[in-house]
Amino acid sequence: MNIHEKINYLELPARDIEKTRSFFSTVFGWSFVDYGHEYIAFSNEGIDGGFYRSDLNCSTTNGSALVIFYSNNLEQTMEKIKSAGGSIIKPVFTFPGGRRFHFSDPNGNEFAVWSD
Repeated sequence: MNIHEKINYLELPARDIEKTRSFFSTVFGWSFVDYGHEYIAFSNEGIDGGFYRSDLNCSTTNGSALVIFYSNNLEQTMEKIKSAGGSIIKPVFTFPGGRRFHFSDPNGNEFAVWSD
């Protein structure tokens, strides 16, 4: 459902579209629609979006926004990320309201996962 003046779509860079597809499919069970060789789209994952071919990546050290996933089992999600080729770049830490860690996907994009 499109809601007036609400965040509706997210686009992220990916050096390797196929590694991106494999990683997010394996870890989070996402499926994708291809739009040529340089763009894949996902939907029904909390927000719709896509990955476009780029040599750039998203990182909070560069001032990028941080996309944060929720998990019922933080340690299990962390193991899935590592097994699929992701890297833990900030180990689990506590914050008001829960715990979280940061990871990078195989393209070097930074994400986080939190749990209460």
